Amino acid sequence: MTSQPKISVLMAVYNTDFAYIKRAIDSVLNQDFQDFELIIIDDGSKENNRELLLAYVEENEDKIIYIRHSNRGQSESINRGVLISVGEYITILDSDDEYKPNHLSACLSAIDNHDLICSNSSTVVDDVKDYYVPDKNDLTKLIHLDNSVLFGTLFGRKKVFSSINFKTGFAADADFYEKAKLNFRVKKADLRTYIYYRNIPTSICSLMKNQNFSTHTTHD
Repeated sequence: MTSQPKISVLMAVYNTDFAYIKRAIDSVLNQDFQDFELIIIDDGSKENNRELLLAYVEENEDKIIYIRHSNRGQSESINRGVLISVGEYITILDSDDEYKPNHLSACLSAIDNHDLICSNSSTVVDDVKDYYVPDKNDLTKLIHLDNSVLFGTLFGRKKVFSSINFKTGFAADADFYEKAKLNFRVKKADLRTYIYYRNIPTSICSLMKNQNFSTHTTHD
C-alpha cells in the first residue's frame, strides 16, 4: 500500500477454520472498490490455521496487514485494529462471514452525509429460527436479525470508531451503535451486501439462541 486507503477493513481471528478465513479475505480482495486496507488481528490463535493464514497474508501483503496479540476477545481486537488503521472510513468483517463484491462501494454510497451506518444482512440459515438472536435487553427473548445491529455491517468515519471503544461481551455492536447515536449522525440501511452465516453452530450467538429458542416465544 503506497498511499492512505479510503477504507480500513478490520477482521479479528481466533482459531477460525482457515477455509472460512480465506473465504472472508477473498471477499475483501475481490471488491469492486479497491481503495482499502485489510487489517487482520490474530486474537491469540493456537491452532495450526496460523501457518496457513500467514502464508496467505504474505501472498497478499500489498493489501493486508497482520498483527497478533494474546487472547483478549473480539472487541479488544477490533479496538486495537482501529488504533493502527489509517483509512478515512472503518468497517468490520467477521472471520466466518463474507462480503458481496459490491459491499464497500454500497456502504460508501449509503453513508451519504452520515457518520455511521449499519445495515441488514443477507443471512444464510438452515432453519427459520436462525433469523433470531437473543434480545440484548432481555436474554430470555429473541428478536429478528433485521431489528438488531450486526458487528460486521457497521461502516463509518474513523472519528466515530476512535471516539467509542467496543465493550467486552454480548451485544457490543448494539452498544456501540447506541453510543454513537448520542454524538453522531447514524442510520440503518437495507443493503444486504454483508453475508452473515448463521448456520455455523459453534458461534457464541448461535449457542445462546438455540438455548433460548426452545422455551421462549420470538419477538419481532
